[in-house]
Amino acid sequence: MTLLSVEDVRVEFGGIVALADLSFAIDEGQICALIGPNGAGKTTLFNCLSRLYQPTSGRIAFDGVDLLARPPHRIAKLGIARTFQNLALFPALTVAQNVMVGAHARGGRTSTRRKEAVEILERLSLGHLADRPAAGLPYGTLKRIEIARALAAHPRLLCLDEPAAGLTHSEVDELALLVRDLRDEFQLTVLLVEHHMAMVMAISENIVVLDFGSKIAEGPPTEVRNNPQVIEAYLGTIE
Repeated sequence: MTLLSVEDVRVEFGGIVALADLSFAIDEGQICALIGPNGAGKTTLFNCLSRLYQPTSGRIAFDGVDLLARPPHRIAKLGIARTFQNLALFPALTVAQNVMVGAHARGGRTSTRRKEAVEILERLSLGHLADRPAAGLPYGTLKRIEIARALAAHPRLLCLDEPAAGLTHSEVDELALLVRDLRDEFQLTVLLVEHHMAMVMAISENIVVLDFGSKIAEGPPTEVRNNPQVIEAYLGTIE
């Protein structure tokens, strides 16, 4: 069943076209990667899903619901959560408090939200940090805290914006396994924006490739990795 449908989405900033009539769909339970060079429009799409940007034209449907007709503060409650390319944690808050922020849209008692936050942190091997301030923790740890915060929203669609950026090779390998395990354990659908191609190829079931806002390829990893347009977009051509 299709969970997310992006149809002819166009985003213009003045004379700049950030997304040019982009269309693709993600099936429920799928890990779909959105890749492309810097400036290709990947985070722009995330910002449309989060309702931070209003597309110039096009349609985005989430489980049959017109996402573009919903205000930004309703998106999390619909079942969409995201991480950010640049860390967006609160350094002065504890790790548990940062994760609890993710559950804010669901309401409920503070004690219940804290209990769930600690359980999620324990699942991500971060339980021992629950009462530590986020400030000063290693970068890789902060990345996992962002994922924990997104999980606290009880999403159906988890959007990960460059979760492997700045991580060591061993951390990237661990992250790849974690994303796949979380997908299965929490019955998630995952939309992944990532430059680490080994991770993308290892865990993605479908890949959408953007270049200058346009889709230039889509398909399984084995098909995309050998696509001449994809190779050219990433490596360029020799004159």
